[in-house]
Amino acid sequence: MAVVIRLQRTGKRKQAYYRVVAIEKTRGPQGRPIEVLGSYNPRGEKPKDKVQLDRERFEHWLKVGAKASDTVESLAKLATKAEAKPAAEAKK
Repeated sequence: MAVVIRLQRTGKRKQAYYRVVAIEKTRGPQGRPIEVLGSYNPRGEKPKDKVQLDRERFEHWLKVGAKASDTVESLAKLATKAEAKPAAEAKK
């Protein structure tokens, strides 16, 4: 069973909202995921509002051999930056 981490589109027409899911590679775009790892709202105002990701579960799936799509990898980096930014602001 080859597992990939990719985006799954939900939401209304012209109001896209995505889930970050761990899913079998052979499943279709609307197939049932193994696990929902987070969400991505492209309409969000701040990076913190745009990407919500369970880093612990994301790292777990990568360790067991799941491949993340290019888009999900870039969103994971964005989520990491958004998490680090409030901590830096709190020090000031």
